[in-house]
Amino acid sequence: MFPVMSGSMSSGAEMSTAQLIQQMAMLRWLDSQSDEDRTLLAAVTSIQVSRELLHRITNQDKVDAYKKQCILGIAQFVQEHPRASQADITAEVEKRVLVFAAQIRALETAPLF
Repeated sequence: MFPVMSGSMSSGAEMSTAQLIQQMAMLRWLDSQSDEDRTLLAAVTSIQVSRELLHRITNQDKVDAYKKQCILGIAQFVQEHPRASQADITAEVEKRVLVFAAQIRALETAPLF
């Protein structure tokens, strides 16, 4: 079996589906050395690189993390303050949404790489 290149592993020890497909295409090409399999490997690699670039450009992982942080923060406030008035809950939601919006705005000026 061929070693997986460092940096290509997702969190933990498992490959992502895209990485597994790329490794399968590479293994197939290494075994056959055919032009057809080389074309398949190039296509799979191009798709994976394009997907990663799009993910980095849109910062989708960070947006999702900030969204989750916002929602969990609101839920925690409600859980810790079961008798909070509607005004208090609304104020907390507004505060958390403003923080979320500021985090998203900061992403717009962050370097891509």
